[in-house]
Amino acid sequence: MTFLDPNHPFFAKLWVRWATALFPLAWAALEFIFNSPGWGVLFAGAGVYAFYILIIKGPDQA
Repeated sequence: MTFLDPNHPFFAKLWVRWATALFPLAWAALEFIFNSPGWGVLFAGAGVYAFYILIIKGPDQA
C-alpha cells in the first residue's frame, strides 16, 4: 500500500488528480509569500510528490 495510490477510485477523474497535486503547491506559494519558509518547503514537497505520483506516473493502464 502506497501513501498516495493513483489507482484508488477517488483519483479516477483527471481534474481530481490535478487539484490534489496543485493545491499544496499553491499553498506553498502562499506560505513563502507570508514568510513561512518551513511550511512552504513542507507543502512544496507534498505537492511535488503528489504531482509525480498522480500526474507523471498516473494510474496503471490495466
